[in-house]
Amino acid sequence: MRICGIELKGSEAVICLLDYDQGAFSVADCRQRVFSVSDAQSTQGIRQFQFAFSKLIEDYKIEQVVITERMQKGKFAGSATSFKLEAAIQLLELPVELINTTVIKEMFKRNPIDVSVADLGLKKFQQPAFNAAYAQHNLLIHHQD
Repeated sequence: MRICGIELKGSEAVICLLDYDQGAFSVADCRQRVFSVSDAQSTQGIRQFQFAFSKLIEDYKIEQVVITERMQKGKFAGSATSFKLEAAIQLLELPVELINTTVIKEMFKRNPIDVSVADLGLKKFQQPAFNAAYAQHNLLIHHQD
């Protein structure tokens, strides 16, 4: 199964594609690491973002999307634009889950990995997206047991 992990920051969606097949994880190559919205105030800007993202899903045969949950209020709340991007992704025709950072930490505690993000061919800024995808895969694996 191929999961696209996403971290939404401001007007950007940072992604990581993670496969799980026959007991092994692998990071899939992807033409793009970050999707941006040029004009979050316009319908056209959000539609362009959604179209580009849906094309990625189609081209890379992504089966599920998981987004790191952001707080809605308080000092560390997500931006209004990030919630617009989340809605645009949620309206696509595939399963989209939100995952809490506490759940991500718990999955890493239960199933630690012993390689760095750089060893996986990812950039440091992709770490939260990778973490979301890895945790979601582990949740699905444990539900099958």
